[in-house]
Amino acid sequence: MELKQAPRSEPYLYLQIAARIEKQIMNEVLKAGDKLPSVRMLCRELGHNMSTVTQAYYELESRSLIETRPRSGYYVCVPPKKRLAVPETSKPSSGSVLHSQDDLITRVHQDSANPKITLLSLGVPHKSLLPIAKLNKGMIQAMRTLDGSGTAYDQVQGNDKLRREVAKWSLSWGGDLDDTDIITTAGCINAVAYCLLATTKPGDTVAIESPAYFGILQLTQTMGLNVLELPTNATTGIELEALKKALTTNKIKVCLLVSNFNNPCGSSMPAEHKKEVVKLLEHYNVPLIEDDLYGDLYFGANRPTTCKTYDESGLVLYCNSVSKTLAPGYRVGWVAPGKFKDKVMKLKSSHALSSTTITSEVVADFLKNGRYENHLRKIRQILYNNSLKYSSAIANYFPENTRVSRPDGGYFLWVELNKDVSTLDLYERAIKHNVSIAPGRMFSLKQQFDNCLRLGFSLQWSDEVEKKIKLLGMLVNKG
Repeated sequence: MELKQAPRSEPYLYLQIAARIEKQIMNEVLKAGDKLPSVRMLCRELGHNMSTVTQAYYELESRSLIETRPRSGYYVCVPPKKRLAVPETSKPSSGSVLHSQDDLITRVHQDSANPKITLLSLGVPHKSLLPIAKLNKGMIQAMRTLDGSGTAYDQVQGNDKLRREVAKWSLSWGGDLDDTDIITTAGCINAVAYCLLATTKPGDTVAIESPAYFGILQLTQTMGLNVLELPTNATTGIELEALKKALTTNKIKVCLLVSNFNNPCGSSMPAEHKKEVVKLLEHYNVPLIEDDLYGDLYFGANRPTTCKTYDESGLVLYCNSVSKTLAPGYRVGWVAPGKFKDKVMKLKSSHALSSTTITSEVVADFLKNGRYENHLRKIRQILYNNSLKYSSAIANYFPENTRVSRPDGGYFLWVELNKDVSTLDLYERAIKHNVSIAPGRMFSLKQQFDNCLRLGFSLQWSDEVEKKIKLLGMLVNKG
């Protein structure tokens, strides 16, 4: 970035600096996601004192043109004039359940097998985001230290070291767990499955957000459960009034929520909402299965709390894993099932007996040695930058009345198009150009969200990715 030094005699010097940076942002010399020079560096370049440059950056922050990242610096935001509106709060259909979306889900999954396809549908971290070399070293170390080089069964409750480290990690979200509270699982969806089995029987009703992760929808269907999809805000998550009404008028057996950076909307429940949900469910004695799979991928200064943070009755069954942060294929997850611990233990004993021995040890060492937190700091910064660049590209290339979510963490943007746009048709046309998206109808059991799509931003930003988003925008405009 080149800024000519202004004469020292001119008044309001910080405003002049801010104006020049703003001009570069509006002209896209500086683009969304770009990192600005540090205050110290800009002082050296311009010959001004730190208070002047700092005040200029504060001025740009006040205009929502830049924002600061803790221990990282200042970054360009999507300019307000180019910022699209957020999707409207969902209004789930009261119609009948659709036929299964399994065929569509399978097709989208199979796209990942073709290296020629740009996977904007991706719901997992791209391999470029993962510390593969360090994981490989950890695997070798685990084989050297474990009994039988890791070929033996582990105990039913799971690796002792991993459970201790997960308990320590819970302090980051205000948890009060110890190793005896935790049971390891084969990933987060496996933890959710045990929790549903422990709290429901076929024919029971599960209340969930809408739109919802298709894997949860498929799971509930295979278990013979009825699903009640509730209105959900793209920023703050499930609508509390809708949940209150549902609890008083429906026989809800359990509630299942993704409390932080929901898939697919990216919504995150404010702490006060989490407290209210826990209090509400305790009043009606309804368990809450909490999927916190994305909670560690926050973009702000602090890790968000969870519903489990405020659980005093043991009704919250907390589920998590490293599948979206460290190693999807390791299938290492865990659950803190509260008062349902004995039931979940029995279910794991009969369904799986043991978790994977070696991968549990590797993840435990990653947590213990601080490698996990170091890795998370890097991946958070990349995802944050990606989210800004993807959002900016959508604003540049999609129709003006497009709406897009503004997540504070996670992997996903929820895009809402004109009502007459079919994103299933868009998928069919895009895949011919080797671009894969996730059509909105994958995220509901009802006939809705046909004009919506989920875009994942885990692919590293590049000219090629920008071209693909531009192509999508052209296909939407052509209809």
